Amino acid sequence: MWFRNLRLYRLQRELNLDLERLDALLAKKPLQRCGSFEMASRGWVFPRQEGAFVHAVNRQWLLALGVEQKLLPSTVIRQTAQERAAAIEAEQGRKVGRKELRDIVERVAEELMPKAFTRRRTTWGWLDPVHGWLVIDAGSDARADEFIETFLSSLDDGAALCAPRVLQTQISPVSAMTDWLAGSEAPAGFSIDSDLELRSAAEAQSAIRYVHHALAGPEIAEHIAAGKIATKLGMTWNDRVSFVLTDKLHIKRLAFLDVLKEQAEQSGATAEEQFDGDFALMTGELAHLFNDLLVALGGEMKPE
Repeated sequence: MWFRNLRLYRLQRELNLDLERLDALLAKKPLQRCGSFEMASRGWVFPRQEGAFVHAVNRQWLLALGVEQKLLPSTVIRQTAQERAAAIEAEQGRKVGRKELRDIVERVAEELMPKAFTRRRTTWGWLDPVHGWLVIDAGSDARADEFIETFLSSLDDGAALCAPRVLQTQISPVSAMTDWLAGSEAPAGFSIDSDLELRSAAEAQSAIRYVHHALAGPEIAEHIAAGKIATKLGMTWNDRVSFVLTDKLHIKRLAFLDVLKEQAEQSGATAEEQFDGDFALMTGELAHLFNDLLVALGGEMKPE
């Protein structure tokens, strides 16, 4: 159980939910199979054992959002519709107009939808009710938003007051990363790795990317002096966790290094024990990483 791409959220107030109540609320919105004329369905699935929608380890909660999607490529619909339109033209000796073609496309989609294959995916979320964190393992804004929307719609009115907000810091990640590079000095507890994206503040499309490249030389300093800013930066925390920090305060390509993997391998004998050990180790390490990152970014910006 290792997250890869983190979206960080704060609960706006203490989560007024106990484990049993949250589990009961999520149980009201389980994942259902797509209906004959539905393209997608989403709902909660069991993170681990059958019957529990919230998996708890050391007061840390793991949630799993399941999404089922039908695979019906637009190219297949369009090709089938064009074949039908060609048949009409050949049989009736007339041209199929735009409106009629649109109607044919709609009918083809309706006919093919019940026959379409489906696929399932899972988006994981870690809820820390003690410190007010919600962390979603999602590589895109769309998947994170999907999780948040389903989570909020699953809560009752009282619990919904805890609606999560995107984490904001006193110093923007862009300013901090650019300053760290300009001074060739990472904040306490961190080191700068060899991945970097620089963008021109004046030209949004102008970007320079470094992969596995030394970042301490004069070349980087010259780019920053010319007005470029850091939008992605590879970093390592305490020689235990490596990641890429982005301008939106996302943590990407999260990797737990050998020292932690060795600890994880010793954390349990059975599959259940291993899963729980991995989750406990991950959440414990990330909680400390988040605290150090907040310090490096000047602290958290509180809502007005």
